[in-house]
Amino acid sequence: MCGRYTLFVEQTELEDRFDARFVDSSGGFSPRYNMAPGQQLPVITNDAPETIRRLEWGLIPSWADDDSDGLINARAETVAEKPSFRDAYERRPSASEQRDGEHDLPSAGRCLVPADGFYEWVETDDGKQPYRVCFEDDRVFALAGLWTRWEPDDETTQAGLDSFGGGVETDEDDDGSLETFTIITTEPNAVVEDLHHRMAVILEPAAEREWLTADDPSNLLEPISAADMRAYPVSTAVNNPTVDDRSLVEPLES
Repeated sequence: MCGRYTLFVEQTELEDRFDARFVDSSGGFSPRYNMAPGQQLPVITNDAPETIRRLEWGLIPSWADDDSDGLINARAETVAEKPSFRDAYERRPSASEQRDGEHDLPSAGRCLVPADGFYEWVETDDGKQPYRVCFEDDRVFALAGLWTRWEPDDETTQAGLDSFGGGVETDEDDDGSLETFTIITTEPNAVVEDLHHRMAVILEPAAEREWLTADDPSNLLEPISAADMRAYPVSTAVNNPTVDDRSLVEPLES
């Protein structure tokens, strides 16, 4: 699975990398070292690929009774079939198509989740040891994700995702609607297989726009090559989602 990740580039580098810009009024982006479920995090959605938006990590299907129990991961093998993910996986119209007036605004779709590393945990005699997985040069990449817009019934109260322990940074619309996302996982590559039996789907840069627009992007949901990736142990301080500083990505001294 993928339960924590990092993104510690500066805002301008992030925007240039994806040719997209932050458009909200929350002050832009600051480097993050412990991104956790329940938090509002940067994503690029298929309906607005020129912007970087903040959605809450933990997908709430549009048909859910309430906004609890968000789904942080979706399996690549079943993402096109599971009711929780099927609608988001199917291609949605682009922003230009929407402007033509032929479609309603999408309430779900595919997205890119920018990251430069993610954490996995390994059982040891002394407990679970966290490892950070990244490219050798710490370059930014995109994880394959899905997003959806959940709208409550009139009687629904906003419960949030406190069960994840990551803290909820509320950024809901006035009508109580909530936009959330999930990260797709696949079989591990040679670097991750010693740490966990699943890994997040990392998209090749040339495939990122295809993921957002293709009618059938299933061929993109394969484990990425491990040729220039690494994994190294980090401090167990990452276990606490309220800790978010550069020390978390420093390798442990042997």
